[in-house]
Amino acid sequence: MASPMVWMPILEDGVFRFDASEAARAAAWPSLSFAEPWRREVVLLREGVDGDGPAIVPECEVVGDRGVQKVLIKLPSRTSFYGTGEASGPLERTGKRVFTWNTDAWGYGPGTTSLYQSHPWVLLVLPDGKALGVLADTTQRCEIDLRQESTIRFSASSAYPVITFRPFDMPAQVMTSLSYAIGTVPMPSKWSLGYHQCRFSYMSSERVLEVIRTFREKGIPCDVVWMDIDYMDGFRCFTFDSNRFPDPKSMVDDLCSIGCKSIWMLDPGIKKEKGYFVYESGSENDVWIKKPDGSPFIGEVWPGDCVFPDFTSERIRTWWARLVRDFICNGVDGIWNDMNEPAMTTTTKTMPESNIHKGDVDIGGVQNHSYYHNVYGMLMARSTYEGMVMSSTAKRPFVLTRAGFIGSQRYAATWTGDNLSNWEHLHMSISMVLQLCLSGQPLSGPDIGGFAGNATPKLFGRWMGFGALFPFSRGHSEAGTIDHEPWSFGEECEEVCRLALLRWYRLLPHIYTLFYLSHKKGTPVATPLFFADPQDSELRKVETSFLLGPLLVCASTLPDKGAHECAHKFPKGIWSPFDFEDSHPDLPVLYLRGGSILPIGLPIKHVGEASLEENLSLLVALDENGKAEGVLFEDAGDGYGFTQGDYLLTYYVAEVHSSVVSVKILKTEGSWNRPKRNLNISILLGGGAMISSHGVDGEEVHFVMPSELELPTLVATSEIDLEKRLETIRPIPDIDEPSRLEGAEVSRKLVELKSGDWFLKVVPWIGGRIISMTHLPSDSQWLHSRIEIHGYEEYSGTEYRSAGCTEEYKIVRPLEQLGEEESAFLEGDIGGGLVIQRQISILKGNPKILQIDSSIQARSVGPGSGGFSRRVVELVCLRVHPTFTLLHPTEVVVAFTAINGSEQEISLEFEEVTLEGDLRPNGEWKLVDKCSGLSMINRFDQSQVNKCLLHCGTGDLKMELWSEERPVSKDTPLRICHQYEVTETCQTKNHS
Repeated sequence: MASPMVWMPILEDGVFRFDASEAARAAAWPSLSFAEPWRREVVLLREGVDGDGPAIVPECEVVGDRGVQKVLIKLPSRTSFYGTGEASGPLERTGKRVFTWNTDAWGYGPGTTSLYQSHPWVLLVLPDGKALGVLADTTQRCEIDLRQESTIRFSASSAYPVITFRPFDMPAQVMTSLSYAIGTVPMPSKWSLGYHQCRFSYMSSERVLEVIRTFREKGIPCDVVWMDIDYMDGFRCFTFDSNRFPDPKSMVDDLCSIGCKSIWMLDPGIKKEKGYFVYESGSENDVWIKKPDGSPFIGEVWPGDCVFPDFTSERIRTWWARLVRDFICNGVDGIWNDMNEPAMTTTTKTMPESNIHKGDVDIGGVQNHSYYHNVYGMLMARSTYEGMVMSSTAKRPFVLTRAGFIGSQRYAATWTGDNLSNWEHLHMSISMVLQLCLSGQPLSGPDIGGFAGNATPKLFGRWMGFGALFPFSRGHSEAGTIDHEPWSFGEECEEVCRLALLRWYRLLPHIYTLFYLSHKKGTPVATPLFFADPQDSELRKVETSFLLGPLLVCASTLPDKGAHECAHKFPKGIWSPFDFEDSHPDLPVLYLRGGSILPIGLPIKHVGEASLEENLSLLVALDENGKAEGVLFEDAGDGYGFTQGDYLLTYYVAEVHSSVVSVKILKTEGSWNRPKRNLNISILLGGGAMISSHGVDGEEVHFVMPSELELPTLVATSEIDLEKRLETIRPIPDIDEPSRLEGAEVSRKLVELKSGDWFLKVVPWIGGRIISMTHLPSDSQWLHSRIEIHGYEEYSGTEYRSAGCTEEYKIVRPLEQLGEEESAFLEGDIGGGLVIQRQISILKGNPKILQIDSSIQARSVGPGSGGFSRRVVELVCLRVHPTFTLLHPTEVVVAFTAINGSEQEISLEFEEVTLEGDLRPNGEWKLVDKCSGLSMINRFDQSQVNKCLLHCGTGDLKMELWSEERPVSKDTPLRICHQYEVTETCQTKNHS
């Protein structure tokens, strides 16, 4: 039975720590999320606090032998949920469930429940607009269940405290309060806020220089180029390939001469090889993670067999930091920590939870891997950050980490991992960046254009259009894809990318100021639209607009409609559109909130081109009372002089008196003298119209507003000019147009089936592949793949990738909707007079069931064939070949009763298992996810199935059904009709 948790005030007014009991408080492990862990343990003694109790009191029960602590928080109806860190899917999180277990989630989908980072944190907005935050302060696997309306459930092993941050009037105040606990982002170097160009991999120093010189020749802004693992000698960290990167320092000097920085990858996996200096040093210093028997754990990653530093020990972090310090001497400007979940090339994707960490006492002491798994990446990033600090006290470190934990912003930026080059991921990237910002990580962004797969010109250009305006802006693509540099997609896309990035660089004075405020106060840099008016419930689910302070970015994620053609929602107040005479059908629309002053810089190609003595522009949007204010932070752009007062923080104000606008400095901070520069001031009038004046920065500037008679004409003229300009601009061509082949009008369109418990997506043009299979009641995505690989498909032979998996399918009968039943009938010509047919149905009588009826039919046969197809000599086997995504690979088994009556439970510690004869499942087998408490049952007619095959990949599982192998005639087709159903198992499993 759940009971109220005991509480005590901590940190500041309105922040409370809750524990299951006084004994649980004493048993809780140290905090790794808090910047100063001791502050979580100290009761706040301040006048007036003792009488002010918490606004909400969670309830808790402890269950099972493992002491699973289940926390329940009930909130008023119509409460909205956000946060949960790095999470795919929608912005508003009601109905979703997340498991904090850092996972290498290549090609994740909207239903993936564990990504690369763990943030057991929920930001909630109450119906009246007030906001509060809840943190479950545990490093262990934690279920965050938001599936019930206005209810939060946390579940994790062992005692852990829950921290609440009082209801505030505005959600930004919650983020500031959270920053008192977990810390803020370090002030980034200004160059790190520029555009970053990356690829897996630029294969030589010559290619790296060629790419950056092309940026300069084409006038496209760029500040940073990245080196993926192929710069190394055989993937050995801290080494360089002597053939492809023979003189890295010389290459870095060449890059520096044209204003470009370089960032280099370091992974945690260290090649186990005698004579390799890092392995030898680590072995001598006893730094490796151990197995329970005390020997070093060996896992396979890029170099082959690897050992892994145990970053839970300060001594070992110092060992790594010194390696980083020495590595920086090669001219390295920043470090990229990848694969640090830690990722392995195994089905479970990571190391065994039974591995042992040395662990310093102040973070939990000696523990198994399940305790430290979620913080391993953060501790690696911390060690890397500290190594960069060792290397220079004159430069601010830049570290990017893939894996992280709440609080990791203290050491590193992050990105949203290995996304896909498609419109779904383009749309999702906005919400994912915002969720990270709402979880304490302001410096984040996606791989613009998508990492996996080939972008199209329109997809890449549209993504760059708003991706350039994310706090961390980087283009990246995987090996084997086409080139993804901005000029790789034709002149129209190149121009959009150039305009998008020039916009960003003009906005850098404002963005750099936002990061200073985030560093000082913990406020997010990018926020959802509702931050401007949290009382307006209609703004809470807007996913295509976001705020950068008072700057509103309205994008379009629809391929066939630009942002200027979309209907956008606005918060209350005045929102004035503006541009830099760069409006384009494939760029977002920009607005400035009334009452704001926006500092604007020049359209530079890299940060090094800027000078404080150059003209400064101020964009002014007056509010209803004719007033506006804004702030500008300026310093050297790097180093730590700003901490000693070497900066200039200027507060500008504007006000109208009797139709005369005055713009002046209200106050300043910092010891810097004001640069001698001109000031260009533009006042937005609405509809894109503006009036401008000039002056000297530091002096008051006056100019006259247009009369009430003049204003409508100015606005109308501006709107007409914009409309004419947009009409003359050619948008990026859409090369995804379907061909005019028979059936292509239907088959080149993604087919969606949504009914009952299921939501499926099918791409008929490559193997009729089902690329997504989502169970709606549990919000679990069992299958998610790219268009051209994996997913659900059929083969026509026993050999891998036999006919059927790549052919173009026709939709013989388009989507049928019969009451509650949805079905689609597909057919693919596999040659030799044979076709594969597939009927996909969500059953009318039982909408919990997804049925797939597949067959190989003889369509045309030759004379004298006896009715058999021309492939009679080859024989034919129908293979149902689904590749299921394992949401929690370490917690999955396949269970069934065999025909011989034996009960079987197969854990995924194998590569391939074949089940034939009496060892076959007796008509059904199920994929059991013990973590989520769900099972997917696959039922079939055993008379149609001759063999069952299991094949484990890296984080996925193929559950194949094979027919007998024989010739096919018109009268003797091969057929496998089978069904899927998702059910709940007894209980969710948690680890101690």
